[in-house]
Amino acid sequence: MVFEDKSLQCVDCGETFTFTADEQRYFQTKGFTNEPKRCPSCRRAKKAQSSPMGGGGYARQMFPAVCDECGKETEVPFKPSENRPVYCRDCYNKIKLNR
Repeated sequence: MVFEDKSLQCVDCGETFTFTADEQRYFQTKGFTNEPKRCPSCRRAKKAQSSPMGGGGYARQMFPAVCDECGKETEVPFKPSENRPVYCRDCYNKIKLNR
């Protein structure tokens, strides 16, 4: 499929913006079927507004745990289960380096 730059109009600000051939290829590889409705600056503003942390990041739920290596209290981004070890960041990094 041949892609060519397209001029589109932003639904938020009304400005005309270019949907480049490279962006179209990227959208195709991601499986997106619709063209963008917003210009890049309005997309960034919308993403920052809708994100719990602003700027596109999401707050991750953390769970309390005790490191199986050093015994230090820590928090991990998953619910610990009894049949798998849990490590603090320092111990995890040491174990990861020794593999």
